[in-house]
Amino acid sequence: MKIYHGNIVYSKSATELMSYENGYLLVENGKVLSVEKELKEEYKNSEIIDFKNSLIIPAFSDLHVHAPQYPNRGIQMDLLLNDWLNKYTFPLESKYKDESFARKVYSKFAADLIKYGTMHAVILGTIHNNATDILMEELERRGISSFVGKVNMDKNSPSYLIETTDESIKNTELFIKKHQNNKYAKPILTPRFAPTCSFDLLKKLGELSDKYNIGVQTHIVESLWEAEEAKKCFEGCLCDMEIYEKAGLLKHKPFIAAHYIFPSELDLKLLKECGGFAVQCPDSTSNVIAGIMRTGYLLDNGINLGIGSDIAAGEYLGIYRGVSSAVRLSKIKSFYEKENRSIDFSEAFYMATKMSGSIFGKVGSFEKGYDFDALVISDIEDDYEKLTPIEMAERFCYLGETTNIYHRFLRGEEI
Repeated sequence: MKIYHGNIVYSKSATELMSYENGYLLVENGKVLSVEKELKEEYKNSEIIDFKNSLIIPAFSDLHVHAPQYPNRGIQMDLLLNDWLNKYTFPLESKYKDESFARKVYSKFAADLIKYGTMHAVILGTIHNNATDILMEELERRGISSFVGKVNMDKNSPSYLIETTDESIKNTELFIKKHQNNKYAKPILTPRFAPTCSFDLLKKLGELSDKYNIGVQTHIVESLWEAEEAKKCFEGCLCDMEIYEKAGLLKHKPFIAAHYIFPSELDLKLLKECGGFAVQCPDSTSNVIAGIMRTGYLLDNGINLGIGSDIAAGEYLGIYRGVSSAVRLSKIKSFYEKENRSIDFSEAFYMATKMSGSIFGKVGSFEKGYDFDALVISDIEDDYEKLTPIEMAERFCYLGETTNIYHRFLRGEEI
């Protein structure tokens, strides 16, 4: 058993942020045993790892990130979504037919996930099996809990990023078979978004989902154009989610619906029924002007919500910045649309830690039995003013840098 001392903050629920000033975190075999305000007599003579006035928080989960787009983070941000994809993103993704290029990018990407405090992630690759295999290898050897997808696209995309339907299914099954027994990096089905997939492709992916008991990640109602285009491409379907339901893709968990900005009532009903997750990507939707999620409304209606960096439409890999951006955008939304309430820091922090972490098991909190996946944050206070632990956590999410993360723990081991 190990005992850590410091200022401890974690989410118990969306509205209950637990705070322990000068508290003690007891960890046994890599899992949290308890969090104590004062150390019990039986532990008084135990070795204590003292982080003094530093902040100890759970590591973050990124529920939507495009690993192949990592080279474009923070550049080429002058266009709106559709033009941005065609001019910058699709040409970049075509480079991953070169395995040496893939190795360089994915090694850096996986290392930087840890650097930025992200220990769990849902990740899109490209259509290329060999490159996505490399991505899996880089994540697996670092022990990053992840769901990773080889992307499926068989229409309405550049010719250099399209497979035939049969090729796409064959290659996807090979990818699943190769990685289904991985310990940490698990495969997930990844139709890019409905207008880039034929119904035949989606139905066959549904069959793979049943055969291998495997979940799905995709983009859902990301923009008004996408929501309408999906219905045009799939006559008889009333909304984006119904397309996936009819293809048999809502049966197995996790189901990850990235963006979810313009859902209809039927979209909401189907996502809730399948226990899926909607993912807010606040920075990317600001950059490509896709729209602003109704975050408070979705939380109030029982939708599972997480946060995604959405690299490279989003520019920053650290999910802690996504926490602050989620609060900021919800205030903008509520200012212009009074029916949409804003969210507070407690709710956004919960989305980025415990709620998102639930996809990967018992991670994202310091409640008993949870994996000790943690970050130790220092130098976030001014020397002339003392902050509460919750204020320290909030300041880190608004102003923090990787240099403020002094220690990182994954399953109880410092990395």
